[in-house]
Amino acid sequence: MQAMKSLSLKTLGAAALAAGLLTACGSTPPTQFYTLAAPTDAGAAARSAAQGPQTFIEVMPVAVPERLARPQLVVRSDATRVDVLEQERWSSPFNNELRDALAAGVAARLGAIDVSRGGRPADQPSYRINVELRDFDAMRNGQVQASFGWTITRSDDRRSAACRLTVVERVAGGANADVVAATQKAVRQAVQAIADNVRALQAGQGGQCSA
Repeated sequence: MQAMKSLSLKTLGAAALAAGLLTACGSTPPTQFYTLAAPTDAGAAARSAAQGPQTFIEVMPVAVPERLARPQLVVRSDATRVDVLEQERWSSPFNNELRDALAAGVAARLGAIDVSRGGRPADQPSYRINVELRDFDAMRNGQVQASFGWTITRSDDRRSAACRLTVVERVAGGANADVVAATQKAVRQAVQAIADNVRALQAGQGGQCSA
C-alpha cells in the first residue's frame, strides 16, 4: 500500500512538472519576422523598361558592421547599450535582407534585370554595384540613422562612380515594427540614390558623387 502511495505521488509530481513546463512554453511569445523588401511595383518597372534598352545590374553582397550580420533586430536602448532581440528577427540575416531589398528596389526603378544570381547576354554591359553599410543605429521612439557607401562600375568600359549617402528617419513609436518601418524608408532612399547614379552612368556622367 505504501509503495502504491509513493508511486502515485511520483506520478502526480511528474504530471505537475510536465504541466508546468507546458505552461512555461506556452507563455513564450512567438517570434516575429520582418523583411526590408518593399512590394514590387510591376507597373513602374514596365514603364522604366519601355524607356530604352534593357539594363542589367549586378548587386554584390552588402558589407555591414559585424554586430548587424545576424537575423535578430539590434536596437539601441541608451547611449552605451544595444539590445539583440531574440524574438524579433529579419527573415534572413540583415546583410542578406539589405542586399535583396537594394537589388529588388534598384531593378524595379530602372526596369532592370539583376544578374547577380543568374547571367546576362555576353554582348550586354552590366552595372556592378558594391554597397557598404558603414554605420547603422536604431532606437525606438527615436530615429534610424544609416550611412551607405557604394561604387558602380560599368562592365564594358569601366566607367564608374563612387558615392555615399547618410539618411535619418524618425521612428514613429516604441514598437519594433516602427523601427522596421523607419529602416525600410532609409533603404528606399538608398535605392533611389543608387538608381539615379546608374542612370547618370548610362548618360555618360561618371566620377565622384555624394548625396
